[in-house]
Amino acid sequence: MSHEFDARREDWIAREELAERMIPLIGGLYRRHGVVTSIHGRRLINRSAVELLKAHRFARQAGDVELDLADTMRVLEALTEIAPGPASIDVARLVSRFHAAPEGTDLVDFLRSELAPVLVDPTAGAADGDADAQGAPAASGTDVVLYGFGRIGRLLARILIAHAGGGQGLRLRAIVVRKGAENDLQKRASLLRRDSVHGPFQGTITVDEEANTILANGTLIQVIYSDDPGTIDYTAYGISDAIVVDNTGRWRDEAGLSRHLESTGVARVLLTAPGKGAIKNIVHGINHGDIESGDRILSAASCTTNAITPVLAAIDEAYGVGRGHVETVHSFTNDQNLIDNFHKGDRRGRSAVLNMVIAETGAAKAVSKALPALEGKLTGSAIRVPTPDVSLAILNLQLERPTDKATLNAYLRKVSLTSPLRQQVDYIESAEVVSTDFVGSHRAGIVDGLATIADSTDVVLYVWYDNEYGYSCQVVRVIEAMAGTHPVVLPEREPVRIEQVAAAAVPEVAEVG
Repeated sequence: MSHEFDARREDWIAREELAERMIPLIGGLYRRHGVVTSIHGRRLINRSAVELLKAHRFARQAGDVELDLADTMRVLEALTEIAPGPASIDVARLVSRFHAAPEGTDLVDFLRSELAPVLVDPTAGAADGDADAQGAPAASGTDVVLYGFGRIGRLLARILIAHAGGGQGLRLRAIVVRKGAENDLQKRASLLRRDSVHGPFQGTITVDEEANTILANGTLIQVIYSDDPGTIDYTAYGISDAIVVDNTGRWRDEAGLSRHLESTGVARVLLTAPGKGAIKNIVHGINHGDIESGDRILSAASCTTNAITPVLAAIDEAYGVGRGHVETVHSFTNDQNLIDNFHKGDRRGRSAVLNMVIAETGAAKAVSKALPALEGKLTGSAIRVPTPDVSLAILNLQLERPTDKATLNAYLRKVSLTSPLRQQVDYIESAEVVSTDFVGSHRAGIVDGLATIADSTDVVLYVWYDNEYGYSCQVVRVIEAMAGTHPVVLPEREPVRIEQVAAAAVPEVAEVG
């Protein structure tokens, strides 16, 4: 028994050491070449050795065994050698495809073929402005301004700072707020530094009160105080052609949001709430291809719409959705009162931390703005509950074609791993998970497989979603799509066909996050 104990411990230490050796390779690929590495959608950037081991274990979802660290190491070393351009590269899928290649295939040659769309021409020097002397992408990007710095604004800031890389993508340049106190800047920085739900900021923050700036992990953020979105000269701060992300919710129509375009240095506007009128409501993964260069104002829809639309799209493609009802069990928000007090909205004046509150939701109807095929097929309602984050959508659907629980779950699990909706849909099977387990999930929605009910054409699905962080990740993807900086995903993802899916055993506990 003692021998087995020692052997297990030695194996862990060896694996941990190998994971530690991966970290500089992962970081170098990201900062020098804009390459985001992942394992079935789990990003490897800025992860500890233990987190990398956890990501390799997650690969059991796609097969019966963990991803071999040695295989990952060989791929990372080969990627460093060939130095591809900016891309989102799934190491696990590359390993799987390489193992399926003819015996004797050279790994570097294989990767050059798989990654051909993003290979940097080694003969192109820095003279053309496309790359530096080492082949790294030039440091240019799109300026982003956060108008409002509440729950979503601060999470967007965290994500944009973490994704800053070499500066060739999105560049968080400023936040705009109304001054609340003499020590406003310190308080804003403190709220960015500490969060009761999402924990401490991962990095360092320095405040310069004289310059009104916050320096976070090398990202210099100008804090601008203004009450009017149409009177700011952003070029005075070196900001130009910026995408302004309005997190305030004060303006939801084109007339109100157009005021941002009156400010100098603004090119486009994105609303982090459902837009009214003719404004396009974009759910990334579903209709981001509808974004046109001439679109000056867009909406990223709502957290609930983002959570349920990708799952509904997958179900509709495989089985057809005849009609359905969406019930959301939603965490309380700042729009509600902590204790009973006057509120212009029905029931929202009652204490959010003491009550379940029946509320309205337009998410079911909003789905059709991103997915027209479901126009008129869904109804919806909501209940606000006394939790600060993570919500649950219950989809009660009548399908056009029958299925059973095992087949339906196998299909959704495959969608979460290899389909074009992999960034939006996650899947888990565990008899012990609860809402707090999904805090920090970067997917729009997570299907709870054990809760699935399927009886021929009658189906009930339970979809968890971090209505703050998961939604913020979707917003960033929309900003990237607007800026044309969303990385190419390789190997290319293929649609999942229901006839190709067989029910398979899934590990009891899937990895979350």
